[in-house]
Amino acid sequence: MSIKNKKIKLPSGDYMPLVGFGTWLVKGRESTLKTLDMALEAGYRLFDTAAMYNNEGDIGDALKELLPRHNLSRKDIFITTKLYPEDHGKADKAIESSLKKLDCDYIDLYLIHWPGTYGKSEHAKMRSKSWEQMVECVKKGFVRNIGVSNYTVRHLKELLNNDFGIRPAVNQVEWHPFCHQKDLYDFCQKEGILLQAYQSLGGAGNRDLLENENIKNIAKKLGKTPAQVLLRWAVQQNVAIIPKSKTKEYIFSNCELDFTIPEEDMKTLFSFKQTKYDWDPNTIP
Repeated sequence: MSIKNKKIKLPSGDYMPLVGFGTWLVKGRESTLKTLDMALEAGYRLFDTAAMYNNEGDIGDALKELLPRHNLSRKDIFITTKLYPEDHGKADKAIESSLKKLDCDYIDLYLIHWPGTYGKSEHAKMRSKSWEQMVECVKKGFVRNIGVSNYTVRHLKELLNNDFGIRPAVNQVEWHPFCHQKDLYDFCQKEGILLQAYQSLGGAGNRDLLENENIKNIAKKLGKTPAQVLLRWAVQQNVAIIPKSKTKEYIFSNCELDFTIPEEDMKTLFSFKQTKYDWDPNTIP
């Protein structure tokens, strides 16, 4: 089976594509329609968004128009969206808003975007309240699976130590050869939580990974692009990915990952000095 068609079974019994399409910075009706059209043509069936991205409405409109064009229906795709940090403690209302914008009956995966709150204190109390509300939304059928994003081992232990009835299915975190945490990986493996990578190619506008000479040499040896090597590095660890592009060439090549990185090259990719490009959740109590 091609990697782009591979799915991971979640605790609910649902199957989530290992390779999805990220939509951060994909905005505007025409741009979103064009981008998602290419993504569906390439074979992506998971679309990742968030309230913070301010594009749920554009995505909902685009999918309504595009799914019939590609002979698909709602059940053929997997939609992920996330709780805006300012909405901690009112996740039920946030889910209602996302459903309306996406114009669909249910969300396949809903994530707490950030363990901290905006404009509030008592972070632990507020994220706990959010999780309780998300569990209720699962019971009501508004959401099929729930998880977290940017959670450290400490945050995950706190969540798992409370008996909410539903455990997190996914933890979406910054994950690439310059930023990976073995303790987090091992903990998620042990607890049956799927790690999903964001910023697999580095920070926005930052080409440190793509221009790294070691990575370019591995790509040249394998006859692949540096981006393909970075993405394959993740899926070779069974870490899910959500690459994003607006360019047709990259949209297609980013999901063509049916090759293997040799062990010696994987060791090289694991050897880099660690650099975090995005939010640091270790600052959140």
